Amino acid sequence: MRGLKVVRISARLRFFLLIIIDSLIVTFSVFLGYSILEPYFKGYSIELLMLSSIILLISHHVFASIFNLYHRAWEYASVSELISVVKAVTSSIVVTLILVSLITGTNPFLRLYFITWMMHLLLIGGSRLFWRVYRKYFIENSGEKKPTLVVGAGQGGSMLIRQMLRSNNMGMEPVLAVDDDVNKQKITIMERVKVQGYIKDIPELVKKFQIKKIIIAIPTLSQKRLNEINETCNIQGIELFKMPDIEGVLSGEIEVNQIKKVEVEDLLGRDPVELDMALISKELTNKTILVTGAGGSIGSEICRQVCKFEPVQIILLGHGENSIYLIHQELSKDYGNKIDIIPVIADVQNKERLTEVMNRYKPYAVYHAAAHKHVPLMEYNPIEAIKNNILGTRNTAESAKAAEVSKFVMVSTDKAVNPPNVMGASKRVAEMIIQSMNNETSNTDFVAVRFGNVLGSRGSVIPLFKKQIEAGGPVTVTHPDMTRYFMTIPEASRLVLQAGALATGGEVFVLDMGKPVKIVDLAKNLIRLSGYKEEDIGIEFSGIRPGEKLFEELLNKDEIHPEQVYEKIYRGKVKETDIKEVEVIISDLLNNYTKEKIISYTNDTCNNNHARKIQ
Repeated sequence: MRGLKVVRISARLRFFLLIIIDSLIVTFSVFLGYSILEPYFKGYSIELLMLSSIILLISHHVFASIFNLYHRAWEYASVSELISVVKAVTSSIVVTLILVSLITGTNPFLRLYFITWMMHLLLIGGSRLFWRVYRKYFIENSGEKKPTLVVGAGQGGSMLIRQMLRSNNMGMEPVLAVDDDVNKQKITIMERVKVQGYIKDIPELVKKFQIKKIIIAIPTLSQKRLNEINETCNIQGIELFKMPDIEGVLSGEIEVNQIKKVEVEDLLGRDPVELDMALISKELTNKTILVTGAGGSIGSEICRQVCKFEPVQIILLGHGENSIYLIHQELSKDYGNKIDIIPVIADVQNKERLTEVMNRYKPYAVYHAAAHKHVPLMEYNPIEAIKNNILGTRNTAESAKAAEVSKFVMVSTDKAVNPPNVMGASKRVAEMIIQSMNNETSNTDFVAVRFGNVLGSRGSVIPLFKKQIEAGGPVTVTHPDMTRYFMTIPEASRLVLQAGALATGGEVFVLDMGKPVKIVDLAKNLIRLSGYKEEDIGIEFSGIRPGEKLFEELLNKDEIHPEQVYEKIYRGKVKETDIKEVEVIISDLLNNYTKEKIISYTNDTCNNNHARKIQ
């Protein structure tokens, strides 16, 4: 229909058009029906036909109004809309038949009314379906739609294809579907969309049907299978999407057309862990919770996860006013009518301020996420790492202990294991502080939780890679063999809450980070998902930065316990350091700091540690 000027009809004009069309159909259908029957039957006068026509016209408009035939979105008409037409037409015919018989005192001509009823259904129903045909073949075809392949022909795939056919806004034309179910092969899902093969056939089908976009519409897809499909769809120029969770669609929380691009975070994420909701709820629901570093990547997500358990009050403590403002606005919008959300601007290096906050709000639990985490930056600014990561942790922990907080959970890092850098070493000393404070004189259970890199955090390589790709490249990777553990921010935060609920005091919990990922492979995946070839963007190796390791460890080899205390959570046992010894270390670092000294202190405690299996 190219070159054809498409006229979009307003709702008001369509309303009047439908009334006029219905009036013409109803008025002349009686005469048309009688003309069909006249060769076989004579005896109805013109006056009787006029009376029938007038009563039928009035009754039709009454029932059309009752069954809302003039204000429906007929361009999306389905069976339910056609049933409304049947109800309105049948009601008007029956009323006309009764009224004409009562007025004239004669028996009704049933064959005439039956033929009139059929013509009404055909012509009025057809006039309504015209709007759907008009939209599909004139309005929708006026825009360019990209040929799309749908992976999955189940409930999710069927809903998605139906929405794609109805909506012009998605800009996608479903051409075919694929599914690994043998029983679904060659079946027609809707109109011309058929299941034309298996997932392994995607590369061949993409070429055959000139596909531009692929949408994964399998809601129950495992993480492993998603990666396999991603590899199969590794085709130049093809955009890969996935549809939203089917439960959210069915509940009305999200729309089926809210598809999103498959991101590298989706490929590195893992199947979700079922949390012990009852245990976590016992720790959080109707309690006052304080989160330090609440404006950061991990801190803000911990706040979001905590709010799902409806504490009576949550204290958002942070040093950066803008980040605290943003998370406060977000949580107030979602939970403001249920939870008392309090933003507090405070520096963990200011113990007097922390003591004031702890004593004022008396939190049940503290999640300590405030820290400097950037390895190369802390190599240039070691004193700031000591002040924020070590002294800040001590200040927060001592203030919590004095306020008799029940549980203190410190967010730690895999870089605290055999640390060759200032940041990792400072976090190891912070762990030593937490463990040393967990003694019989304390009413607070102190615990640390270690994990690796989180996807999408402000210090993550992914935002940097995306920026470099948008600029046309190259993507810079430090070393071809550089590997890291990755976890999504929501998963890490949920497991932190679970570990905190399991804690009895003194533990260093370690989250199962899965398999380590080569950073160069991550870069290649990101380039492809952005729609480019590796040679288009390029990858350059810039060399290992100050303080970096090629490989990260979550536990020393003699600390790895095969038994999980909970799914994806291990309990490590590093050597506990006496609180007096910790104070000597901190004093020495403040007065006579050298990088070699802090690394020596932390690696000594690691190398002399002992492991014992927790039964």
